[in-house]
Amino acid sequence: MVFSSTVFLFIFLPAAYLIYLALPNTPAKNAWLILVSLVFYAYGEPITVLLMVFSVLANYAFARVIASPKSAKKPWLACAVVFNLAILGVFKYAGFFVRTINSILPLDLAVPNIRLPIGISFFTFQILSYVIDVYKDPKAVQKNFFNVLLYISLFPQLIAGPIVKYGDVSLQIGQRSVTPEAAAAGVRLFIVGLSKKVLIANTVGAVSDAMFGLANDDMSILTCWLGGIAYTLQIYFDFSGYSDMAIGLGSMLGFVFPKNFDHPYTADSIQMFWRKWHISLSSWFKEYLYIPLGGNRRGKFRTAVNKIIVFFCTGLWHGANMTFVVWGLLHGLFLMLESYKVIPLEKIKFKAVKHIYTMLVVCVTFVIFRADTLTQAMTFISKMFTGVNISQTSLNAFTSQFSPLFCAVLALAAVCSMPIGDKLRSLAKRTGTVKLMRCSSYAASLALLALCVISLASSTFNPFIYLQF
Repeated sequence: MVFSSTVFLFIFLPAAYLIYLALPNTPAKNAWLILVSLVFYAYGEPITVLLMVFSVLANYAFARVIASPKSAKKPWLACAVVFNLAILGVFKYAGFFVRTINSILPLDLAVPNIRLPIGISFFTFQILSYVIDVYKDPKAVQKNFFNVLLYISLFPQLIAGPIVKYGDVSLQIGQRSVTPEAAAAGVRLFIVGLSKKVLIANTVGAVSDAMFGLANDDMSILTCWLGGIAYTLQIYFDFSGYSDMAIGLGSMLGFVFPKNFDHPYTADSIQMFWRKWHISLSSWFKEYLYIPLGGNRRGKFRTAVNKIIVFFCTGLWHGANMTFVVWGLLHGLFLMLESYKVIPLEKIKFKAVKHIYTMLVVCVTFVIFRADTLTQAMTFISKMFTGVNISQTSLNAFTSQFSPLFCAVLALAAVCSMPIGDKLRSLAKRTGTVKLMRCSSYAASLALLALCVISLASSTFNPFIYLQF
């Protein structure tokens, strides 16, 4: 079940939320949240919910042992890390590893066909961070298994994050309240996220799919740039929209989740891009991989190696395909080129030039991320820069996409990529129109919700990119 589905919007969420509000105390609310979260995850995946519960139970036990004063902490931590990575490796990467071995060695090993549990990368990283935090501070251990189960299974952030540390929500699990202001703000943010997903991501996603689906002979510089730009917008509004919905739902339930995106397409360097893009994942890798590897404390060469390892893992985390690995390594390469002044951004006076450079790197590398194979990616990128022989078929494929709806959504996406909301809130404070602005925002939210419902009812195109991760 995903948030942008009629089943969630009109059946699951109203029933789950109304009963949640009616329950008298936090323990009862927690029990209800565990139940509905397991139902949410089991919808369409009834077997893999057992895997998630087993993972939580095993890591709960690991944490209890590690927190024990008499235990050998490092060996047990190593066991926990191996256990979690083994689960991720078997269910997400087994087929990829076998295919890679077959391509390198003269072997014909059978490729396992294991169904990928939804959200396994997210909940595995969350539970692993909990165990590592207990290793660092045994006082952080949670003795109540159901509190740990709620932390992992909580349906707003279960499938696609943001990746939340246990310490950030531990107090909220034990005691929280739902204020009318927080609930209303949460509903508004949920609708904003839903609108990003349904109205923008789905519209540009259909164009992206059409361009990436063209035969090689029908590709040109026009279709490939259109496809690359459309996908760059699709993945941002798809994933940031889901994050907004998750954070909004959390606010409705009394939880505060961290921001996951901060207008990354305003960045003027790849370093700045990664401070704004998928913030919870970047923070996770920094705290639990980059710093333990030594960070930047062991010289320039070791720092470079550490960054390459981090971005290799970042790419691999996204999917079992070499396209993701290359995407991650290229981002790591550009980040290091900036760090070591090979790309001297500080000497460029015009911010617009730096912004164009950043978005070129982001767009072209997202083509690799989107492609099914590296061969397709290289063909697509080659056409982006050399495909000047435009056939009539290619021209027709290009011009046919520019419907009034797509043009309007393209303009809307460009505006919404900017921090327009922050500027409007700042203007409202300066002019003393905060209440008027707030009332207007709620009225606009209702209009957006109506448009989303109409769109969902009239279209069957509703993909969710990060479902595979």
